[in-house]
Amino acid sequence: VQLQASGGGLVQAGGSLRLSCTAAGRSSFSSFSMGWFRQAPGKEREFVATISWNGGATYYTDSVEGRFTISRDNAKNAVYLQMNSLKPEDTAVYSCAAARIPSRRRSDYRSWGQGTLVTVSS
Repeated sequence: VQLQASGGGLVQAGGSLRLSCTAAGRSSFSSFSMGWFRQAPGKEREFVATISWNGGATYYTDSVEGRFTISRDNAKNAVYLQMNSLKPEDTAVYSCAAARIPSRRRSDYRSWGQGTLVTVSS
């Protein structure tokens, strides 16, 4: 699965952004669980959110619970991350990835898309 993330940008604290991740070409996108990860400058990549193949299960890291929402549209081969009430500490490059199961572990993901930069100003 070839993935491409988009939708990043510069936003003030308290603002919102919606990230998109689309699968290119012929793919079995709908059979994969999808995840969003982020990597801040000087830090390791960390888990943000994941969603099962049919959207029936979603999981979030504690720091974004209640502010971020992951969703997907299998007809469009797309997964989204709605980010509300953004904080400066959310600043990072956000990447999407595919896995067999909805997982918090980076090692469970096999296909990684090019990331998109989110910058939150205070």
